[in-house]
Amino acid sequence: QVQLVESGGGLVQAGGSLRLSCAASGRTFSRYAMGWFRQAPGKEREYVAGISRSGGNTYYAEFVKGRSTISRDNAKNMVYLQMNSLKPEDTAVYYCAADTTTQSDTAYRRGYDYWGQGTQVTVSS
Repeated sequence: QVQLVESGGGLVQAGGSLRLSCAASGRTFSRYAMGWFRQAPGKEREYVAGISRSGGNTYYAEFVKGRSTISRDNAKNMVYLQMNSLKPEDTAVYYCAADTTTQSDTAYRRGYDYWGQGTQVTVSS
């Protein structure tokens, strides 16, 4: 069983920055690929970014590429999403997710089996 707890969301003006954090339970965090997803009101959940279990491979959705950085600290069981140049369309609930079944040092857009409860990000214009 893996528990994920997100934090760091809030209200920010367009052009501002936020750093989301996700704390994971468990002794095998370094074996998990991790991802960030988001869901805006009335829309489906969408992939934002992923990071491999070593942290050596990172992946981004086109709409955040160049504006966001995903990172992890395996010693602390933490994964982060630094978001810059935020836009009103970035407003959503952001979820942290773990893929505990990965067999390689990569992070796919699907296959995540544990999810956090989400943290709200609101970007005002």
